[in-house]
Amino acid sequence: MPADYHTHTPLCHHAEGEPEAYIDAAIAAGLTEYGISDHAPAIPEPFDDWRMAVADLPEYFSWLERARTHAAGRIPIRAGLECDWLAGCEGWIADLAGRYPWDYLIGSVHYLGDWDFDNPKWLGRWAESDVEAVWAHYWNTYAQMAESGLFDILGHADLVKKFAHVPGGDLDRFYEPAIDAIAASGCAIELNTAGWHKPCAQAYPAPRFLELACSAGIPLVISSDSHHPSEVARDFPKAIEWAKAAGYRETLLFEGRKRRSETL
Repeated sequence: MPADYHTHTPLCHHAEGEPEAYIDAAIAAGLTEYGISDHAPAIPEPFDDWRMAVADLPEYFSWLERARTHAAGRIPIRAGLECDWLAGCEGWIADLAGRYPWDYLIGSVHYLGDWDFDNPKWLGRWAESDVEAVWAHYWNTYAQMAESGLFDILGHADLVKKFAHVPGGDLDRFYEPAIDAIAASGCAIELNTAGWHKPCAQAYPAPRFLELACSAGIPLVISSDSHHPSEVARDFPKAIEWAKAAGYRETLLFEGRKRRSETL
């Protein structure tokens, strides 16, 4: 199985399980590597209720070490963070990047202005919003994140569809500018299987986006976005089929923010 690099810990306040259980699940799934990438702190604090605080970072580092100790050489454990792309965040991301010998950083868009649009708490805001405008804002923000050059992997590319609010017509009008920005950046994207278990009932990103990304030479990783040990490597066989159907034949492995390819 490919590596699973997008996974969480209870420090984000919406995941559960001990590191030993996650590692056991990764080994049982036959993963090449296991990466831990919890929601990074954001400033100013308190920012929201679904991420680590800056004061939690030492405990996060301890979690990583517990995972490595339990793995005992049976599977490589990689260290990452899932960082939110927010207005003016560049200096803070650079600060976080220097706080630990990370293997990779994931960049994600969860916020449009002050709205964490994928949070069920604010689901009602979708009914008050112009879906076309929200999608335009989202994809413009996603392209800006890619252009920053701060990240190794870009997370769940079409997360904006989570609650199944999708504008009509050919979605390439949103995809193509983002694909151009990602390709120019050299970042990888992820095929995130969590979407199959959300209201949209489709992995992130959609098959058409994957096809465009592959044609543009954008590399791919496959991720579970697990928040519980039972979700590690969830739906990976199906994701591999999707990736191959889009034209992918390789995924990536990361170590010390350097990457190498692995046959899919």
